[in-house]
Amino acid sequence: MFRNAPASVEFKKLRKRLLRQARQAIDDFAMLPKDTGNKPAKWLVCLSGGKDSYTLLAVLMELKWRGLLPVELIACNLDQAQPGFPAHILPQFFEDNGIEHIIAREDTYSIVTDKIPAHRTYCSLCSRLRRGILYRIAREQGCEAIVLGHHREDILETFFMNLFHGGRLASMPPKLVNDEGDLLVLRPLAYSAESDIEKFAKGMAFPIIPCNLCGSQDGLQREEVKQMLQGWEKQSPGRLGVMARALAHTRPSHLLDRSLYDFINLRPADGTKAPEEGEAEEPCGASLAMTAKLFAAE
Repeated sequence: MFRNAPASVEFKKLRKRLLRQARQAIDDFAMLPKDTGNKPAKWLVCLSGGKDSYTLLAVLMELKWRGLLPVELIACNLDQAQPGFPAHILPQFFEDNGIEHIIAREDTYSIVTDKIPAHRTYCSLCSRLRRGILYRIAREQGCEAIVLGHHREDILETFFMNLFHGGRLASMPPKLVNDEGDLLVLRPLAYSAESDIEKFAKGMAFPIIPCNLCGSQDGLQREEVKQMLQGWEKQSPGRLGVMARALAHTRPSHLLDRSLYDFINLRPADGTKAPEEGEAEEPCGASLAMTAKLFAAE
């Protein structure tokens, strides 16, 4: 897959950064299976034909080649029977690169367009149908997990979608168990920036297949959130990284969720020692300076 990769120093650094971030996510969230003896676990790597899933597959294959990913990888594309979908591109890509793969064709397009009015967004029903089919394929292949190409910005966008429209603090976890409890869902690119993935996919000259179903509809709430986040990053470079790190540093005692923190029994300590989850200390000068810099443009 990397035989025609750019030889520039910049691209090599980018490639190394994506590998490091994926390996870090895999380690941080214990994505690797426990020792199963002589039979390695299998992962179903889901490819849509977009930049994210191509990059995911490339990163996982290199980690496996380096001996850092002791699992079998099976690439899987779900052809959803969209009109004009170039069904030959991904099979040819897999064949050219000697990648074990599955191509499944299921006409979810007709179901989605029949059930959802033209002025509404298709994403929710489309993703549920797609996920159910991928679960079935993973079970048939004896896979432990399905692996998706969601990146840092996808996770942040989902967080703000839930915050603005769902009234909850939640996002896409890098690792979860499906509702049936028999499969893992993994997102090894959780630490990777979309801009890096875009540069990598361009450098690798992946044959990108655009989504003309959801992507053709204007006014999507997710697109509005994406534009908002991109605007913040443009005004203050590095802000998205700070926000992503915040998702890994929550303080239940400083939120309002009574199911996560025992506010009812919270009382002052008898002695002089402050409770562990008391009020935050006065922030240091460096913290104040960083905050001022982050929000200076607002």
